[in-house]
Amino acid sequence: MIEVPSQYSTFRFRNAMGVHGDCLEVLGQLPPNSIHAVVTDPPYGVKEYDFDQLEKRSNGNGGVWRIPPSFDGNTRSALPRFTALNEKERRQLRRFFVEWTDVLLKPLVPGGHLIIATNSFLSPLVFESLIKGGLEYRGTLIRLVRTMRGGDKPKNAEQEFPEVCSMPRGCYEPWGIFRKPLSPRMTLADNLRQYQAGGLRRISNTAPFEDVIESGRTPKLERAIADHPSLKPQEFLRKVVYASLPLGKGIVLDPFMGSGSTLAASEAVGYESLGIERFEDYFNLAEEAIPHLYQAIDLKRQNSLAL
Repeated sequence: MIEVPSQYSTFRFRNAMGVHGDCLEVLGQLPPNSIHAVVTDPPYGVKEYDFDQLEKRSNGNGGVWRIPPSFDGNTRSALPRFTALNEKERRQLRRFFVEWTDVLLKPLVPGGHLIIATNSFLSPLVFESLIKGGLEYRGTLIRLVRTMRGGDKPKNAEQEFPEVCSMPRGCYEPWGIFRKPLSPRMTLADNLRQYQAGGLRRISNTAPFEDVIESGRTPKLERAIADHPSLKPQEFLRKVVYASLPLGKGIVLDPFMGSGSTLAASEAVGYESLGIERFEDYFNLAEEAIPHLYQAIDLKRQNSLAL
């Protein structure tokens, strides 16, 4: 496991380590060529994870967060209003991801992949910035999942325009697949031999990793373990994490650790992982949640058998 400077608070669970700190600062202090893949779901809405906006979400006041009504007695998770970004905030988003990519390239090995969650509304902006920062675009992974975003009728004019929706109902989630360029004059095979990176791990000898994965919403069991607004299901994450290390060797990084779900998925497939989280509440949540998310699918199966 990578050694992290002592000024940062850390926790460990088996082969996973979490770090409490700003990802730009921590990434800048990691050794060169020490990270083999990145799987992450960043706060790409920029302002929804500002401290004042998180406080509004916690208090149920909304702010930039959309607080959905209860349905069938269940309270749905708050969702960020991505369409609320103005042009200034879009420039900030572009600048952040260009700078972030520049910092990431040092610890990422040549050929190391970044697999990054986004949404259909912002993916062109985010992808453009990652390419400008120096990563190669390698494709888009489509997570087939019906979200609660989109499909709404015109606000305050629902009765006047009953046959109109402001934008399509979301039925997929795009994850960008990027790669740090291979070392000069190296073939993919050469790069695999030296850095254990450059490709994606196959599902089996006869089945390659595919760019469409059917995925339901995050199960209630996992949401009960980790109260995080963008928690992804372990069943989906484990497939993505597994593919990220072509030889099954190396360290998977999540620089926006949140609840620690990527680290839990990495542990489940037998990989080493490192997570970075700047918000103390989420850092503490990840430390508590990772051991339980790691066991979540087995617990779900046990519960279904008990029924």
